Amino acid sequence: MDLTDKVALVTGAATGLGRTFCEEILRHGGKVSICDLDSDAGEHTADELGQTFGKERVLFCHCDVTDYSQYEEAFQTTMTEFDNIHIVINNAEIWNDKFWELEVDVNLNGTIRGTLLAQRFMGRNNGGSGGVVINIGSVTSVRPQISTPIYSATKHAILALSRSCGDAYHYNLTGVRVIAVCPALLENAMTSHSKRFKSPNHEKAWQLDVKGLMPQKLEHVAKCVIPVIKDAASGSIWLIANGKSAKEIPYSAVQL
Repeated sequence: MDLTDKVALVTGAATGLGRTFCEEILRHGGKVSICDLDSDAGEHTADELGQTFGKERVLFCHCDVTDYSQYEEAFQTTMTEFDNIHIVINNAEIWNDKFWELEVDVNLNGTIRGTLLAQRFMGRNNGGSGGVVINIGSVTSVRPQISTPIYSATKHAILALSRSCGDAYHYNLTGVRVIAVCPALLENAMTSHSKRFKSPNHEKAWQLDVKGLMPQKLEHVAKCVIPVIKDAASGSIWLIANGKSAKEIPYSAVQL
């Protein structure tokens, strides 16, 4: 997939990794729909990126991924503005086991909503042109994080969702590739991490979780995602860890 003039809808895109994804897609000639719950931050990001890359290539949509109707409206607004959607990055997440019910609704249910909406709006079976969905997991998708077990559970589930929706059965029907990308420790995760734990005792567990991991720059992860968007097979899983290029990893399955 050549990203020139391709439209990417990105959730959690006002700040952090989501914003960095948008910047990288714009550098490759694409257009972005910045979807975020924080309207002030989202509009500010849209203004800044619009000034740098062209206002006609940037859109902000207020979007709560826990609200299907609101998420659907973001898709519809993006379609109206740009005439198409080619890429969906389900990036919005919460990393805080103190609010585990919201964490599950954002991280897992939000990704499910985004994947289903992407198949609906981009699917060839619905008159679309196909496309690609990138579901953002984590190193905790493949290596349980004992300090935040519920967060870990949501990220594990994203792999099963992506593998299932990315299967040839669905791809042949919709023309939509579904792929999981699992970044390891990010630099911004090193600040205020203790506020995410249900118990102060989990601080020690956190030190074990991150042992041996090198914090990565957001820009590195965003750059690594571009070739995955362009060429990765549907249903594949990609790990980005320790500042290295994205590496496809196997999905373990029990042979019955």
